[in-house]
Amino acid sequence: MDRDIKDQSHLPANDAKSLMCASNLSHSFDYKLFENVDINIHQRESIAVLGVSGSGKSTLLHILSTLLKPQVGKVIFDKGYLYEQGSKRLLEIRRDDIGIIFQSHYLFKGFTVKENLEISSLISGNKLDLEIVKKLKIEDTLNQNVSELSGGQQQRVSIARVLLKKPKLIFADEPTGNLDMQTANDVMDVLLDYTRQNDAGLFIVTHDEKIASRCNSSYRLQDKRLSLVYL
Repeated sequence: MDRDIKDQSHLPANDAKSLMCASNLSHSFDYKLFENVDINIHQRESIAVLGVSGSGKSTLLHILSTLLKPQVGKVIFDKGYLYEQGSKRLLEIRRDDIGIIFQSHYLFKGFTVKENLEISSLISGNKLDLEIVKKLKIEDTLNQNVSELSGGQQQRVSIARVLLKKPKLIFADEPTGNLDMQTANDVMDVLLDYTRQNDAGLFIVTHDEKIASRCNSSYRLQDKRLSLVYL
């Protein structure tokens, strides 16, 4: 059963601060992907967006995560319009406040796991948090070159690298797509725990309804419209 996104009853408690608010988003490439999309991400909130390939869910993630300016609509972050901040400020937001988990790993192939993670720590100024590494079950790989790891291990390293930044908002594009169900659930445990413990927000796009059902709110992007769904 779908419910219009403007229904606010599914949102977190009133004490949860809004981290990002988007209104009236519309975007097209060769055809209209979506229009009139509104979404609000709060502290300690996890949101999943489902949709078939080509529905625009990755494009929506790119718009919210500073990577793509919407053709229509506004994104508000830190009390300002995101895409009116200027390129330097956008880079600062992307570096300090936002973590993006891509479908591809984008790891430094000539480096060890530990060196890949230390790069994130160096950029963010945060210490290497071995607790996150242990929760993702990659502590035994720290001295291995990332090219020696399985695809699933590389995915967990890329997730650890994002979390080590301590972002306020995490945007994840099919973060469990290369993982078996047990490992996927373990990864979701880590992402959801991080979101709750750090007053952060989590926005996931996925094909997997089981993964989506673990989030506070799930939406479906279909027929150019974003609607709340119950899984």
